[in-house]
Amino acid sequence: MVYKPDLKAPRYRRTGKKTVVNDMVDHIKQEVFAAKYLDAELIKDVILEFNNQLWNTVIDKRDGIEIPCQIGHVFIGTCPMKKKKNIDFKTTADYLKTIQHRNWESDNYLAKIFFTTYATKYRFKHNDLWGFEANRVFKRTVGKTYPVEWKKYVVIDPKMKISNVFRIKLKEMERVENEKDLLKTYNEFEF
Repeated sequence: MVYKPDLKAPRYRRTGKKTVVNDMVDHIKQEVFAAKYLDAELIKDVILEFNNQLWNTVIDKRDGIEIPCQIGHVFIGTCPMKKKKNIDFKTTADYLKTIQHRNWESDNYLAKIFFTTYATKYRFKHNDLWGFEANRVFKRTVGKTYPVEWKKYVVIDPKMKISNVFRIKLKEMERVENEKDLLKTYNEFEF
């Protein structure tokens, strides 16, 4: 007996998430004076343009950015490949032999988009409930620019927590700032 799929059966569709809903637009119109007389489409366009500027800045800056209102930090990290095989199925079928995807352009490193609330840990309650999901355009842009600029991004050790990496970076930045302050007040004739 040959299996024939039921073409009239219900299909599974992933439920889409709308980030800008009508209640949010109404709230923005009440709270923001400049948006009081704007229509919903224009408000959505402003939010979309802001998000585009946000992720373009994340791609351009090595250390990423802090999201406004101290929600968290987003940055791109360089990670080693997984130990699990990443099989290239098309090439494997052509050559009848298991062939893996290799990132030759980036020396077998991968790009990952990280979101952390570590620095804002004690500023608001339930910060672990915040999440971040990159949109398709952001992911694809990272995928295009990473092979060219892969040495620019922070290398993340897979065995280390992001909070520890972040803490080390913050201490390093404080040390550099302290050294700059000491150099400004340095007097070689004073003992």
